[in-house]
Amino acid sequence: MLLLIVWIAVAVVAVLALGIIGYLVLGAAGRLRRELEGAERDVRPLLDQLAATSAAVERRARERADDER
Repeated sequence: MLLLIVWIAVAVVAVLALGIIGYLVLGAAGRLRRELEGAERDVRPLLDQLAATSAAVERRARERADDER
């Protein structure tokens, strides 16, 4: 009888531990997602500016290539 109580207690503790770990992992994943969204918002203007600059450089290179022909 005592062994049954011990096994039930072990099962309850295991379920609680897994629940806590799952809760912490899901919370960390949510925080990471919010941080990544914030970082993307911060970097987006720089990426847009980089794309515009790259397009301008490519356009000028094509114009110079056309002028040399």
